[in-house]
Amino acid sequence: MASLPSLTGAEIRAKFLNFFEERGHKVLPSASLVPADPTVLLTIAGMLPFKPIFLGQQEPEVPRATTSQKCIRTNDIENVGRTARHHTFFEMLGNFSFGDYFKKEAIAWGWELVTKVFQLPPDRLVVSVYHTDEDAFAIWRDAIGIPAHRIQRMGDDNFWASGATGPCGPCSEIYYDFHPELGDDAIDLEDDSRFLEIYNLVFMELNRDADGNLTPLKKQNIDTGLGLERMAQVLQGVPNNYETDLIFPIIKKAADIAGIDYHKSDEKVKTSLKVIGDHVRSVVHMIADGINASNVGRGYIMRRLLRRVVRHGRLIGISGTFASEVAEVAIALSESVYTNTREREQVIKDEIKIEEVRFLQTLERGEKLLEEILAKPEVKASKTISGVDAFTLYDTYGFPFELTQEIAEEEGFAVDADGFESEMKKQQERSQAAHEDIDLMAKDNWANIAKEIGKTEFLGYAELSSTATVKAILVNGELVKTAIAGNKVQIVLDQTPFYAESGGQVGDTGYLAIGEAIAKISDVQKQADLFIHIGQIERGEIAVGDSVNAQIAVSERRRIQSHHTATHLLQAALKKIVDPNVSQAGSLVDSDRLRFDFNLNRAVTGEEIQQIELQINNWIAEAHDSVIEVLPIAQAKAKGAIAMFGEKYGAEVRVIDIPNVSMELCGGTHVKNTSEIGVFKIIAEAGVASGVRRIEAIAGQAVLEYLTVRDNITKDLSDRFKIKPEEISDRITGLQNELKNSQKEIESLKQQLALVKADSLLSEAEPVGTFKILVAQLPDIEAEALKAAAEKLSAKLGHSAVVLGSFSEDGKVTLVASFSKEVIAKGLQAGKFIGAIAKICGGGGGGRPNLAQAGGKDASKLPEALGAAELQLRQALGNS
Repeated sequence: MASLPSLTGAEIRAKFLNFFEERGHKVLPSASLVPADPTVLLTIAGMLPFKPIFLGQQEPEVPRATTSQKCIRTNDIENVGRTARHHTFFEMLGNFSFGDYFKKEAIAWGWELVTKVFQLPPDRLVVSVYHTDEDAFAIWRDAIGIPAHRIQRMGDDNFWASGATGPCGPCSEIYYDFHPELGDDAIDLEDDSRFLEIYNLVFMELNRDADGNLTPLKKQNIDTGLGLERMAQVLQGVPNNYETDLIFPIIKKAADIAGIDYHKSDEKVKTSLKVIGDHVRSVVHMIADGINASNVGRGYIMRRLLRRVVRHGRLIGISGTFASEVAEVAIALSESVYTNTREREQVIKDEIKIEEVRFLQTLERGEKLLEEILAKPEVKASKTISGVDAFTLYDTYGFPFELTQEIAEEEGFAVDADGFESEMKKQQERSQAAHEDIDLMAKDNWANIAKEIGKTEFLGYAELSSTATVKAILVNGELVKTAIAGNKVQIVLDQTPFYAESGGQVGDTGYLAIGEAIAKISDVQKQADLFIHIGQIERGEIAVGDSVNAQIAVSERRRIQSHHTATHLLQAALKKIVDPNVSQAGSLVDSDRLRFDFNLNRAVTGEEIQQIELQINNWIAEAHDSVIEVLPIAQAKAKGAIAMFGEKYGAEVRVIDIPNVSMELCGGTHVKNTSEIGVFKIIAEAGVASGVRRIEAIAGQAVLEYLTVRDNITKDLSDRFKIKPEEISDRITGLQNELKNSQKEIESLKQQLALVKADSLLSEAEPVGTFKILVAQLPDIEAEALKAAAEKLSAKLGHSAVVLGSFSEDGKVTLVASFSKEVIAKGLQAGKFIGAIAKICGGGGGGRPNLAQAGGKDASKLPEALGAAELQLRQALGNS
């Protein structure tokens, strides 16, 4: 058999795209790993950017296209490095038809590509078809000429669907046969040691409705995928995808840092190197596409991958940071095609270094505790780590549960995952702030009510008050016909001007009234398309069927919508001034303030804060109109509207457009013109989680209240110090300096006093062999003074061991030990010695062999601890 052409990964990619470009396909760039569709976490397939077209939500700009799409999948993460071809990051080469060509052309071109361009021998190729797809079977057999026994009919694995409903259709796959010498008698495409799927052709020709019925689509589409790494393995003649030129240089760099040879290593080391090679590629491209490490969503996926890199680095002997150095190789390999990896090189390396350093600290603490857990007799006996222990590692030490599972598996132990989930649920229940009465009914109960009375119509975008019919009343979670004064209620109306809490915006407040009866509404929540007005009957009674006047608190609404529009301006300013990849991680909008969480791996500088404030106030002064439209979601995204990850959007969405400033999908209430906001002020910026920052700000009337409070404080300080407001800062600095000097003087006096007290102890030192030992308690001496005293006593006594103890008024114990070099020569070390003694007082500590300090919590145990110290010193030094 003629040898296969040895093509580089870059050559394979170029030949694929050129082949389809010559056949009328538009070559499109890879989409970001952060998909436009906010309901999807990451770009997991080459077809994902075209999903709105396949779903009929968007018209295609071209009839046929071809791409090399970067993808991330983590569903098989445990197989990465262990099998020949599982990856988290991979490139999917694809050709797509949007109602243009169909099966005949797709099959013919696929076969021509693999046999003519890539020169794979036809006798080493096997194809599969969906078991009922007679058209595809006939094309492969009659038009292409593949023997019928090399066309395998497959089941549901060869039927693609976008979801429970919508476009779907059968698949046909091309497999490469690594062992044709085994013959055609028993072809088993599930045998991945022999067969490798290299090309998948999806024929989208059907639509599935809610009842599962299949009907032909008006437009038949083609969606294909050829794995670049898999084709590289075949054409480069290597045993797995990792040893191709696409990944192996990354692996080699990691091996060089560890001082090992990949090809001479055992399988365990090779697996770790493969994990590093794969995951570093993923992390580099994720950061390049604007993903920051965090504890949620795609940020958590990135953090998990990077943590696996760090741990596998430790497994092959790398003790310090190394991932950013390895990342340079990944950047160099990808920059010619994905230029943003080099453009964001420094951001990538900085993010990796920060996360790596942070996790190394976590890893050391967690691994030590995990060793202790694995050593427990009951764990050894059951070969299972309890859910409580796994949760303690996770909750107290920040040790990822997945990592506990991995390490346990390597050591032959299991982890009680159900127990872990139970502990997690308990914690969530403990920390969850119950919303006033809203949880008295489960969601399915609200759904049942909605079926009976219909959904609530929201009028609040245009109306601040309206008449409405009471459809349901709940008191203490029970449906009632009438509520009277004093009852806490949940009231459902047929229509309402009240905004229900969602998208970070709080619910409206106000009142419902009929005649003399009034219900004060303190919150509004939404369940099952019902707006639930939560409050209390202030006077009179309200009954089901009453026609009430629903009036929101207008001033509160004005303040809320000013803050909500200000959050949109804030996100736009952050993208413009700080980083275009900033993305929203959460928000809160109420009448008093706004809170905006966003992904960023550093603090926003003081200068940037000033620039953001200035930019937003300029936009407010420029009096931009808010243009609000309801559009099909595909059209909204095409216009550039920003969607918030995690939010669920329907086929049509509400777009808030402040022209040339901001455009977002949002269901909240907003000002008609930015000038209504008045003024904007940032009052705080801080980190709330790794990779997530928070800005708190105020707008409009809230700024006046904020300034009034601070003006009163300034006046009070001016009056107290008898100075002008502009002199306050200097005066406070002077007082701080005076305080520091006084504190230094006090510390110096305390140390002198401790040394005087210590000198009086010299006569209490007792000879033990050729040494002198002194174990004593000094009342109410601080740690540094106690350490200085011990050091001085040891120096005066010569060959000696000195242990001193003290405790403060709050019961905090301090222990210090000072050993001469002669004592150390006997095998005693101050750090280890005093750390063990401190455990008697419920503490611990350590330090150098000659001088160390420890602490404790139980002052009542101090005499016992000192007694133990003296006894151990006598035993250790008494035979000298």
